[in-house]
Amino acid sequence: MPLTYTDLIEVDLDKLGAAVSDWRITVDHLKTLAEDAGSGLEAKSESARWAGANATVTRGFVKKTVKEFADLHTEADSVYQILDDAHTELVSLQRGLKTLADNAQAKRYMITDNGDTTVYVSEYVGPGEPSKDDAKEEMRDFADRISARVGRANDVDQSVKSALARAHGGDRYNAGHADYGSLDEAQAARALELARKGKHMTDAELKEFNRLMKYNGVEKGGEFATDFYQGLGGPKKTLEFYGTMSLDGTAGDDRSRLALTRDLQRSMGTALANATDPDHKHHLPASWGEQFRRLGTQRLLMNGAGLNQPYGYQVLGGLLRYGNYDAKFIGPIAEHIVQLHHRNPNLFTMNKPMTGGLDLDFGYNPSGRVGAGYDPLTSVLEALGHSPEASKEFFSDEHPTVYNTDGTVDEGGKLGYTYFDELTEKKFQWPTDGEGFPSQPHGVDALGHALESATLGHAYDDPTPKLIRDADSADIMEKVVHTYGNDAKLTKQQEILSDSLGRMGAGYIDDINWGLDNNGSDSIFAPAAGTEGHATFGLGDTRKFLSTIGQHPDAYAEVSSAGQVYTTSVLEAQVGDDGNINQGHVRDATRSGAEIQGMLDQSRADQVRAEGVAKDKEYNESLEKRHGWVEFGTGAVVAGSVAFLPEVAAAGVVATAIPVLTDTGSGALEQQIGNVIGDWTESKQQNSGEDVQAQRTAIYTAGEANAEAPARNFMEHHSIDRNGTFGQDLEDAWSIGYGRGTDREDQQGQLPQTGE
Repeated sequence: MPLTYTDLIEVDLDKLGAAVSDWRITVDHLKTLAEDAGSGLEAKSESARWAGANATVTRGFVKKTVKEFADLHTEADSVYQILDDAHTELVSLQRGLKTLADNAQAKRYMITDNGDTTVYVSEYVGPGEPSKDDAKEEMRDFADRISARVGRANDVDQSVKSALARAHGGDRYNAGHADYGSLDEAQAARALELARKGKHMTDAELKEFNRLMKYNGVEKGGEFATDFYQGLGGPKKTLEFYGTMSLDGTAGDDRSRLALTRDLQRSMGTALANATDPDHKHHLPASWGEQFRRLGTQRLLMNGAGLNQPYGYQVLGGLLRYGNYDAKFIGPIAEHIVQLHHRNPNLFTMNKPMTGGLDLDFGYNPSGRVGAGYDPLTSVLEALGHSPEASKEFFSDEHPTVYNTDGTVDEGGKLGYTYFDELTEKKFQWPTDGEGFPSQPHGVDALGHALESATLGHAYDDPTPKLIRDADSADIMEKVVHTYGNDAKLTKQQEILSDSLGRMGAGYIDDINWGLDNNGSDSIFAPAAGTEGHATFGLGDTRKFLSTIGQHPDAYAEVSSAGQVYTTSVLEAQVGDDGNINQGHVRDATRSGAEIQGMLDQSRADQVRAEGVAKDKEYNESLEKRHGWVEFGTGAVVAGSVAFLPEVAAAGVVATAIPVLTDTGSGALEQQIGNVIGDWTESKQQNSGEDVQAQRTAIYTAGEANAEAPARNFMEHHSIDRNGTFGQDLEDAWSIGYGRGTDREDQQGQLPQTGE
């Protein structure tokens, strides 16, 4: 029977704590007994002058007896370690559960025990009382969080039960069958017990397996993860297990099983990242990476794959899509895969599973995100997208290691290209990795994600990103700006990564402003001497980049928002402690921010003219997503000289980290940023039919309003008279800046690209 909500919230864990204390005493006594038996009984037996047949029998009996004392100590210590860890974790789970229950009941929610580790939360509504509008979502959240804690407690309970049985062995005359140093070891054994069932795991067992992997392999570092993967039997067994589970979980139309398989993919992938991280005390040997490379181009034999048995890399790719991998592990694999693709672009794409059906949506990537997982190039770029240090090293490497087809190092081999140049080449043959034809955007999308992590220092989909830039990441960003800014056709060809270009632009909005100021050493935007992580784009590349990304709605929305946020921070930084304002710097910042908006708007207006008003609908939808967090009452968070615009799942917004000039007085700056973003002006089509010129007019009108928003709010916040000299100067600054931006983009920017 599973542990239930009622069991966990009512159980007296003090009794378990007392048992732990008793076992600690027992362990100490048995240790003394075992040591005495070894140094006393056995030593005397060995030194005694036995004679005859009795000598052999007696010495053997004494050795066996001494060994049993040692085994009893081992068994008792295992019991103690398991119970001690279990008691600590259960106390924490029970305490958290009681807090959740109290909070739910304070909101007049009722908790019903379903008797299977889950609960149902309902609202108590008295006669004549209305239901709360947000009650359903909040009750579901309470139910999920409570059920998760009870499920975790049940996993602990089941693992302890199994471990104690193994430690005892069922033989009352023979002790010490299994030795456990922690609950982690015991739970790794339980996970392996379930894994041996493979696709025959029931849904309940697969849920338990996923929880074990998530709470131990993902959230607890490397010990559990390492024990689990070693227990599977090595890299080949790992691939066979995951591949079989992946194919089984994505077959047919069992959505519940698919959801569980997606959880398995995420938890196993993240656990593999932990297990292969050499910074963890417990980790897999480096030979695992070498074996994965050797298996990469070898066929695996597994049921469910049909005639086309998968290559090792096709299966491994599904695991690599989750987790922050160490560069020493993922780097050589990524290099090998890119080199294999360079030699034969169709090596993996011609090897989709032939299972007799046409509905092959997921392959070895049950998540269904960014490709089906048939081609490992897409998968390994996704892995780099979650592994910032590894991605940075990958794109920075000017002297890559050359690998043979079998994954061994080609000593003395020379590659002749960098990975950045290879993957941003217009003629690069992106693999098809999904349904339909062509399906190349999946690989391009993954490339954008990898570049994001390399330049910004965080996983591309991190809901709480931290902007981490250094000299290497800035160098890569310079390549991104130069390559995509100067080749609008390439950017159009790889349009699916334009959202990534936008987030990268947002992450370097300070250096974009500096670039527009021609990277002058006396610029207000110039970084302090000795500061790392700043890119020197130059005036030409900066303008080309803004012109190019302005043609793409997602990129436009990101950089437009970032420009307003950054300009707001620069303006606030010009106010001294005594209230005096550096008026010259305020004018410069206002003019630069407006120039960025002007360049983006001119590029946008030209693109609308080239592709029609339907294109502007995409721009407005992107802006709605980017600004949607305001509607939910979520303000910007400023910390460590970064403004963080939180993720709002309901609005489909991906979190963005934007550098700010200062976070002094972050509360006031957060409020100012919220005001500026909240003043965003729409440029939606207003009854103009197919009149492109009317829409262009709307774009410029809204753009001017957005360009002046930071300075206008600054003036209001600091009581600056709009009709005074300084106020008039600021109005001139945003007007001149916006006009310069539109003029320079029109004169020196990129022509609109329609893909024709």
